Amino acid sequence: MIGSYEASYQQFGDDSEDTPPQESGVLIHVVPELGKAEKWAHMVDLDAFFTRVYQYHQRHGFHCMATQEVLEVFQFVFVVVFSIGLIKCVDYSILFREKTVNGTRVKVSISDAILPADECIANLEVIEWTILTVGLLVWLLRVIKVTYNLYKYHDVRNFYNTALNIKDCDLENVTWHEVQKRLLEVQKEQLICIHKTELTELDIYHRILRFKNYMVAMVNKSLIPPKFQLPLIGEVIYFSHGLKYNLEMILYWGPSSPFQESFRLKDDYKRIAKRKELAHQLARHILYVAIANFLLCPLILLWQILYAFFNYAEVVKREPSTLGARCWSLYAKYYFRHFNELDHELNARLNRAYRPASKYMSIFTSPLMTVISKNIVFVAGALLAVLLSLSIYDEDVLTVEHVLTMITILGALVATFRVFIPDENLVWWPEHLMNSVLAHVHYLPSHWRGNAHTQTVRNEFTHLFQYKATFLMMELLSPIMTPVLLLTHVRPRALEFVDFFRSFTVEVGAVGDVCSFAQMDIRNHGNPDWNPGPNRPTTDQYTQAEEGKTELSLIHFTFTNPEWSPPGPSGGFVSNVREEAKKVLLQDPMLLSSSTATTTGMSTFVPQMGPVESILQSQIINRSVHTNISRTEGPVYDRHYLTHGEGLTPSLGASVFGTELTPADPIETTAMDMSINALYLHHAHQRGLERRGGVRQASGSTNVAGSERLPLLRSPSRFS
Repeated sequence: MIGSYEASYQQFGDDSEDTPPQESGVLIHVVPELGKAEKWAHMVDLDAFFTRVYQYHQRHGFHCMATQEVLEVFQFVFVVVFSIGLIKCVDYSILFREKTVNGTRVKVSISDAILPADECIANLEVIEWTILTVGLLVWLLRVIKVTYNLYKYHDVRNFYNTALNIKDCDLENVTWHEVQKRLLEVQKEQLICIHKTELTELDIYHRILRFKNYMVAMVNKSLIPPKFQLPLIGEVIYFSHGLKYNLEMILYWGPSSPFQESFRLKDDYKRIAKRKELAHQLARHILYVAIANFLLCPLILLWQILYAFFNYAEVVKREPSTLGARCWSLYAKYYFRHFNELDHELNARLNRAYRPASKYMSIFTSPLMTVISKNIVFVAGALLAVLLSLSIYDEDVLTVEHVLTMITILGALVATFRVFIPDENLVWWPEHLMNSVLAHVHYLPSHWRGNAHTQTVRNEFTHLFQYKATFLMMELLSPIMTPVLLLTHVRPRALEFVDFFRSFTVEVGAVGDVCSFAQMDIRNHGNPDWNPGPNRPTTDQYTQAEEGKTELSLIHFTFTNPEWSPPGPSGGFVSNVREEAKKVLLQDPMLLSSSTATTTGMSTFVPQMGPVESILQSQIINRSVHTNISRTEGPVYDRHYLTHGEGLTPSLGASVFGTELTPADPIETTAMDMSINALYLHHAHQRGLERRGGVRQASGSTNVAGSERLPLLRSPSRFS
């Protein structure tokens, strides 16, 4: 038994950690539980471990994750083999009945058109063998990665079952907030992190979101994504998953990235004297990555096209209007994201904002396009009705050449152009709908207030809320656009990336190097225009986060993690905002939208319902808004959660509207309170700008792209 565990000694009769052992009198021999403390103590890579713990919860446990990983490997094989088989292993002359047997055409089956295996292999040429060889290598790498992931997630499964005491069957009924609480308790018992006895919620978020916080900050400071002007189209913001993947590889985990470990920035990046040398090295690394993307472009483009075709073809055929629906762009997900906000928290907010955003976009109609669409729908619908009627009368009509194709095309035309025909019961309500969107997404440019009815704001909003067809097209073009943008946009800004990491990286005990914006420090990164309290920050344009990102992120984190206490002035700011918002709502709940009713000149038409009443309606009466939100989002407490923790300070909803009017579900209570605070901060910000000399562009911004903001980087002398 000796050597199988490490014994320890604990003081008896004195709980003080400061008391020397020889002064406490009696020592008790304490034996840790075998196989438990040894397993999880002193984890080496806490970033990866905490990320896997989070993903394990969000992806519903080991069996779901293992099944998904294995099937994705099978899916890759299917796409490659099936695509080559369609080209080389099918005799289309038989399938299309172009061949004759004994001088007559006969009925054929699919099996008749499929070539034998040996003939199929003989038909393969150099390009097909090249694709198969590259595909085999990629498949082997994916198999190795999946095997490694399954091994690690099996380890996480043991951690859940043993240390956290959570079985896979219970995951659906346990929120991430509860998992996080248990994780903090395990840290106290087993010392997962050896650098700190007690971790905080912010420490865990820092490790899971270390690099995502940098990405959010870069988007906030307009360092990424690329923005450019196109003739006849105007400004375009291009941000695809392929470009994001390459940026993450270059900046975070690639062989020449600024980070030497997952939690530590290279020392040279912290020295101003090295900035030009590092920028030259980074630019060269970006060049190599761009060249690699150019070389792999044909294969990646082919994969993108095939995957998109297999994934969307059936959906488009069944419901052509799918491509006319809208979705949040990848740029929007980083523009709206708070610092220290997990994926499920962001998705919940965007899901709640989807309906008002869709209604807002639908109220903008073109009279000319409406007339054209109605006539196209009428003609296509008439032809479709005749063909369907004939096929019902005699199914042999479907065997006539191209009849089935015409039915499919006509159905797609009808579904597509119906999107451009407005609802007859449509209500012109732009300001209210924009306020409803703002209540959930929390970030919209200040110059949009009062201008939501204009085509300019509508066009800018399309950068955030785009058609699915646009999203799909951007992803299909990604293999071509990514290397071009790496050379024309990312590489010339290598020095700015170097300065960004040096200027906005701080070392946090027991965590490592993190983005300083993620500390949510009002003093260092707060915006004076967004701080209505007495302790206004003195930051300048360079150091402050744009559009109230620091302030709103801080408030959001305190709502989603009620046990966490903001340090110093940050805590005072949160308390002040809550109190001031409560006063405003108690005086007049309509005040938060009072300036929007008259700016459009339509005050007599705006229905008597402010954004606060709209929030209550959407979260209490119409619970269907939450159909896409899982119970695992958290935090979830008993009814006493409505008082926000041990201090029994009533939530905004309970204070203003009464506990009986607030949602019983604490998730909804948190969302409602955060929405009220976000609306109040925007209201206070707008009033502050007006008092200082009229409405101006907040933070130097003229549009959502931020193309007219002040330069991101200071001159080198400012760093001396």
